[in-house]
Amino acid sequence: MTKRKIAIFDIDGTIFRKNLAFELIEELVWMKIFDLSVRRKLTHFYNRWLEHKGVYDDYRKALVELYAQNIKGCRKEDILKASREVVPFYKDRTYNFADKLIAKFKKEKFCIIAISGSPSEIVEEYNRYFHFDSVFGSVYEVNSQGIYTGRTIFEPPLYKGQVAKQYIAENNISLAGSYGIGDTESDIKFLEIVENPIAFNPNSNLKKVAEKKGWKIVVEKKDVIYEIK
Repeated sequence: MTKRKIAIFDIDGTIFRKNLAFELIEELVWMKIFDLSVRRKLTHFYNRWLEHKGVYDDYRKALVELYAQNIKGCRKEDILKASREVVPFYKDRTYNFADKLIAKFKKEKFCIIAISGSPSEIVEEYNRYFHFDSVFGSVYEVNSQGIYTGRTIFEPPLYKGQVAKQYIAENNISLAGSYGIGDTESDIKFLEIVENPIAFNPNSNLKKVAEKKGWKIVVEKKDVIYEIK
């Protein structure tokens, strides 16, 4: 039996034009599950990045920390409800480059997986519309009453390479002709193992690595897609 080829995607900033965790926090604040102060803190870091007073990684770390700090005591059913509200509204806000690749890979019967730092609840809801073979998001512990304990069980950004390797080994997948698409340094570990790594709209850290290793660098600006040689 011929092994399937694999395509590995990041989601936030690679498929989705924004950040699933950011939109989830916004919805949780609106639902009064998270306090309004959470949004103010998050917006502070986001604006610092937009105004070149901070770096993207500071914003990303603040996003993860704020979610982890405020999820304690929340009900899982509320997070699932918020995810169901957010995803249908934002599901079509994708990059054209990612859309074209996904369509190509599906036509060619690739195994497609996505590894994201956003919470697994919203990542899995997102996949209801994309129908990838598997998706992986950050996992937070829930007790027997369906309440989050505040403990983080799994953070994919720290282990994206290991997640990809384990999935490939367990599912008899071939790396021949494989693709990986990511936008930040957290994606480097899975980009390193595929035959066709693509740094898409990369931040400066990923761009430096991509240039050093000779990886393809693709940028999408408005309705134009181009490769940086």
